Amino acid sequence: MIEYRIALAGNPNTGKSTLFNTLTGLRQHTGNWTGKTVAKAEGEYEHNSKRYTVVDLPGTYSLYSNSADEEVARDYIIFEKPDVTVVVLDATSMERNLNLALQVMEMTTRVVVCVNLIDEAHKKGITIDEEKLSRSLGVPVVKISARNKVGLSNLLDTIEKVTERKIITNPYQIQYSEHIENMISSLEQDIYHLFGDAYPARWVALRILDGDKNFLEALQRNHKEPVIREVPVNGVSFSQ
Repeated sequence: MIEYRIALAGNPNTGKSTLFNTLTGLRQHTGNWTGKTVAKAEGEYEHNSKRYTVVDLPGTYSLYSNSADEEVARDYIIFEKPDVTVVVLDATSMERNLNLALQVMEMTTRVVVCVNLIDEAHKKGITIDEEKLSRSLGVPVVKISARNKVGLSNLLDTIEKVTERKIITNPYQIQYSEHIENMISSLEQDIYHLFGDAYPARWVALRILDGDKNFLEALQRNHKEPVIREVPVNGVSFSQ
């Protein structure tokens, strides 16, 4: 049976764990992430004769290095490379929630945006045009109500199509000032020379410009292949 790995990312209180429980039912187990006191939940579901392992990442507002939860979510997406990352948004707080979605879209192209709690949005008179949002973001957008099991079939079909490349994504990338973009381009060349296409060079460049030594140290720990050459990056050297 074909198997895929799916990551669920999202802000706290978006119904992400409700979606996880709805998808996996009793086929799940919990524990802690290696070396962390952060809880880990993992489960499975089957769809069209394919098995999907779902990892419920900690709820976070960002994917920087400000907390153990953020580090766990960030490291899983970057180093474990799930086949699809589903970003769960609260339909009643789209502007706040989209910040995390944009961060995920800088880290991986294989993204599905899942707009949850559409029942609550309807009560508040909020209408979301998922097709227009999808065109703007460059990734599929699916509206659901996890607790009412509304829209789940469409979500599962969309995840399947992204895993099988039947939907080709082109995630929106935030554009910065000309000065910053020039620095990103310069760093991308060294990053690509070091790691090839193992990691999203633009996103790694942004972390370097942020001075995120925590991530650079995590990169040293987790990179499984020898780098091509030694290059000091923001005070951290990567050795062969």
